Amino acid sequence: MRATVDRAGLEPQGRLPKVQIRRVRKGDLSKVRDVMEQTFGDFLERQLGTRPRQAFGGAQYVHHRWLMEPWGCFVAEEDNSKIVGAALAVTWGTVGVLGPVAVLTNYHNQTIGQQLIRAAQEFFDENKATLHGCVTYPTSPKHLYLYHKFGYRPKNLGAIMSRAIDRGPARAATAPKPAKTPPTMRRFSTLEEAKKKATLARIHRITNAICRGMDLSKEIEIVDGLALGDTLLLERGRDLIGFAICHTPGVSEAPTGALYIKFLAIDPPQRKVENLEQFVAAIEGLGQELGVQRVILPVYSRYWVAYDTLLQCGYQVDFTMIRMQRGKQEDYENPADLVLDDWR
Repeated sequence: MRATVDRAGLEPQGRLPKVQIRRVRKGDLSKVRDVMEQTFGDFLERQLGTRPRQAFGGAQYVHHRWLMEPWGCFVAEEDNSKIVGAALAVTWGTVGVLGPVAVLTNYHNQTIGQQLIRAAQEFFDENKATLHGCVTYPTSPKHLYLYHKFGYRPKNLGAIMSRAIDRGPARAATAPKPAKTPPTMRRFSTLEEAKKKATLARIHRITNAICRGMDLSKEIEIVDGLALGDTLLLERGRDLIGFAICHTPGVSEAPTGALYIKFLAIDPPQRKVENLEQFVAAIEGLGQELGVQRVILPVYSRYWVAYDTLLQCGYQVDFTMIRMQRGKQEDYENPADLVLDDWR
């Protein structure tokens, strides 16, 4: 069974295939979400022995990612009527992030997942992404083998960590040295439009220093434009120490009752543990203001200093995923960089 994007192919016998791969349309969004929830719900039920009420705990991925990157979202459609699979892909500048990818359980082992991934790879190539990445379940040989077919190599574990929010006063961070002015936190949403553009350029300088060509501007703009949360700016005077893309519960990637950080980075020249600790304490303070029950911080274990810092701050690992990468910059990560990122 073969298919090409937006064009049905022919089987060797000359018949039209049952399944066609095409890009997502606006009217598909609710169906794509249902396919994602059902597929991952089936998988988790097989793994855990019980079916979760919500596969993603209330987190949503489809609508805003389609608005942010419509050309990177694909469906597998049977007989031009039933959506049986879907794949989402976004580009962070030169970094392409693939997933979630889902195919309804009854349609497994028909190469549909491979066709969806191939479409996403073509999208990455069109946009000149030099590093491609995804995450999958480290205990699933089937998932590991699927991505292996496309040249993805398993790397380190990514840990999704969380901490319950205290109802008392906010947890104090490590005090800065007396000679330094304590950092302050601002919200991207409060900036004037002209200052937002300048701030995006400053943020890009940080991400480019971590991975050449990485650019989170689209993630920041979609969070701002759809009010999915906010981007938090850690500043000291006129210096931007770091930033964090934050999702709040509702129609975002934050699970119900949680404040979720999609991406956080400290500027490499400022990569001191105390800066990350102060940022985490400020994020927890925001969580208290919002009345959420917990803060969710993802961290890639190759960023060892950041991982160890979260443990010292009282965060616990909820579950792990394995990061898989292909491309020229697959070993770009510096263990000393203070980065929290999630490639789900």
